[in-house]
Amino acid sequence: MRSFCRPSLVWSLAAAATAIMVAWLRGWCGARADLRLFTPEELARYRGGPGDPGLYLAFLGRVYDVSSGRRHYEPGAHYSGFAGRDAARAFVTGDYSEEGLVDDVTDLSSSEMLTLQNWLSFYEKNYVFVGTVIGRFYGEDGLPTPQLAQVEAMMTKALEANKQEQKEKQKFPPCNAEWSATKGSRFWCSPKSGGVSRDWIGVPRKLYKPGAKEPRCVCVRATGPPSDQLDNPVHTNRGDLDDPSLREYTGCPPLAITCSFPL
Repeated sequence: MRSFCRPSLVWSLAAAATAIMVAWLRGWCGARADLRLFTPEELARYRGGPGDPGLYLAFLGRVYDVSSGRRHYEPGAHYSGFAGRDAARAFVTGDYSEEGLVDDVTDLSSSEMLTLQNWLSFYEKNYVFVGTVIGRFYGEDGLPTPQLAQVEAMMTKALEANKQEQKEKQKFPPCNAEWSATKGSRFWCSPKSGGVSRDWIGVPRKLYKPGAKEPRCVCVRATGPPSDQLDNPVHTNRGDLDDPSLREYTGCPPLAITCSFPL
């Protein structure tokens, strides 16, 4: 094993969470002189068995001492397959076979990248970071590889997309919905529909999004200024009803908070 010094992070990101995540991945030069650079063969010795020097696992090339969670990772435990290697992909896919316990995450979806970032946060919070492993994410010089930069970019994009999705959810909370074979479908709005607490109820509308096969029901604020003009004293007092991505439900009164469609 070799000690190494990692480069300072030079990355400008608007989202603080994203900046912190990238800082974890790249680190700060000289901050930890005790960090080690492992070869995959060296890391494989740290499986927590009799005579092993410790119990470590790697995640996106970062090595953590998981001895405090021994009951989860020691030989015979449920997550023992993660010990002594980087199997980041399996944390998302749940594939614990030898073929699935790998570190290739480049084909994961945006939502899976968010799950990956959550696992990274978990390990940073709960276990001791002891170094990095030579391979996909760090080179023999201890420096980040282009593959790590690619994953960073994918995670950043996923975080930004999630941020935008949450912002949209505040503007257009999902409707309550029910269906029965005898009564048909019903959509309705309430002050907490879609899990979004607010001081307005809204009315059901169909929201069309680019790339989506079908519209979805959302609750739309029907009074006051549009969400993007809250400080504008001159408005039509229709809330967000005039958003071009919205359509009314045929047969439902425009300002009804409930839309029913019997069979």
